[in-house]
Amino acid sequence: MAQIPLSDLQPGQVLARGTARALSALGLDCIAEMPLRPRLRADLMAIDRKGEIWIVECKSSRADFTSDRKWDGYLDWCDRYFWAVDQEFPTDLLPEGTGLFIADGYGAEMIREAPLSKLAPARRKALTLDFARAAARRLHRLCDPGAGQIGL
Repeated sequence: MAQIPLSDLQPGQVLARGTARALSALGLDCIAEMPLRPRLRADLMAIDRKGEIWIVECKSSRADFTSDRKWDGYLDWCDRYFWAVDQEFPTDLLPEGTGLFIADGYGAEMIREAPLSKLAPARRKALTLDFARAAARRLHRLCDPGAGQIGL
């Protein structure tokens, strides 16, 4: 499958692509635009071999950050919460007690690890199942693009 050129991506998608590559190198598998509940969608949700769940919110500018104040709503849906921004982003805007990646379209570097705040077992199980089902649906639609037209 052909790779989408960086020039065709929105700034947040560029950050997500580089951060997803970094997460993979750290041993996590991720899904972009993972729905959590109505009107709450994680830019990236990642899971490691032990089932720890990370959420990464990608912010491409000061205006992007200040216009979206629902970030703390993600904290109940992950074990660790991170921001992904580019080198020009004013990182002093980002709240303490969160992780940080500096990213571009080719990779990312973890600057600050997020503190661990373990999910309740029932929420972890539900999220893990949602993650698996979302991944399976996306793979199915990638392999069979017509499947979405017949309600699969």
